[in-house]
Amino acid sequence: MTHQIIMAGFGGQGVMSMGRILVEAGLKENKNVSWLPSYGPEMRGGTANCSVIVSDEPVGAPTVTEATAVIAMNKPSLIKFEKDVIPGGKLFINSSLIDIKATRDDIDVYYIPANDIADELGTTKIANMAMLGAYLKVTKAVKEDNVMEYIAEVFSGKKAELVPLNKEALKKGSEFIE
Repeated sequence: MTHQIIMAGFGGQGVMSMGRILVEAGLKENKNVSWLPSYGPEMRGGTANCSVIVSDEPVGAPTVTEATAVIAMNKPSLIKFEKDVIPGGKLFINSSLIDIKATRDDIDVYYIPANDIADELGTTKIANMAMLGAYLKVTKAVKEDNVMEYIAEVFSGKKAELVPLNKEALKKGSEFIE
């Protein structure tokens, strides 16, 4: 199975780290992966995004033009990338910040209040983990345990106190789907 994901939001929402965590978890499962961040003018308040591929097959190119899923953390991202989801694909919308609905009826749409989930845990900085948890619950692209393991690796040393909070956000996002 090949998962081609576009993750998008504004700077500071953790879109790049969400993609990187997914790729690293895929590596732990011996999957073929690609992570292509988009830097540039988007960093000045527009839509920052990354393309992520997690596959059982070799990855030919790192760009995602036909996404099996789009994760939209803000309204400009939804407007820009909804069209890139393939028919039958999945669209994850951060309903905490996006006040419009998806326009398509040929895809599965999930409205996840990622910022609200993060706020309940004490900080909006972990909204990306809540969204990633929801994505993993629906797609099973990688095992949640491998994501949890990588989170512990990333937040080591002085940042070790952030591990439980990020893991809890991932779990709460997953539970929201149930």
